[in-house]
Amino acid sequence: MKPIFHTFAEAVQDIPDGATLMVGGFGLVGIPENLILALVEKGVKDLTIISNNCGIDDWGLGLLLKNRQIKRMVGSYVGGNKEFERQLISGELEVKLMPQGTLAEKIRAGGAGIPAFYTPAGVGTIIADGRETREFEGKPYLLEEALTADYSLIRAAKADTMGNLKYNKTARNFNSMMAAAGRITIAEAEEIQEAGSFDPDTVHTPGIYVQRLIVGKQHKRIEQLTVRTSPA
Repeated sequence: MKPIFHTFAEAVQDIPDGATLMVGGFGLVGIPENLILALVEKGVKDLTIISNNCGIDDWGLGLLLKNRQIKRMVGSYVGGNKEFERQLISGELEVKLMPQGTLAEKIRAGGAGIPAFYTPAGVGTIIADGRETREFEGKPYLLEEALTADYSLIRAAKADTMGNLKYNKTARNFNSMMAAAGRITIAEAEEIQEAGSFDPDTVHTPGIYVQRLIVGKQHKRIEQLTVRTSPA
């Protein structure tokens, strides 16, 4: 049985200043929004965040960014976050960007206990400057090191009391691999069911990777609202 927390403040209470966090999601899809809000309220600072992107200006990781709680961002997409752009250009925020596939594989490797791997992505670009490359079958590859985190904050559609998780379609995105790469994984889910209620073949993340559970309602914000003018 995994600990089931009743407040988000309790779930993140031991996350210290300077911690490295993996945060699931793609845009605003599948983000652990309630855990992020708890970190905003806690006021923890100097965080290193590993995530595909940094939310939007007024939601998700964008709230931590606005509060100057993030010191370093590791991701693959800047997106439409104007505050992210401002802090990057001004030098207030340390940013490491990389190809999205490379980011995903670095996280997957970290969860699998693989310290590094070679990839063709980035060879011949500024990403490879000063980095180790090696040829395999006549083709150059760039060495990339795995990523792990002190904590992984993820979002699931369903959990059981043993920590087994299911995701809803594309909301799985980075969540499943991040769950394996965090020393402590905290999962917020729409609902928590009794152990044994899941068909084992339908489990996306085994409970061995999850240390804490909490139920959280999703607000389902729209990242970019696109409308058309009705005919006159």
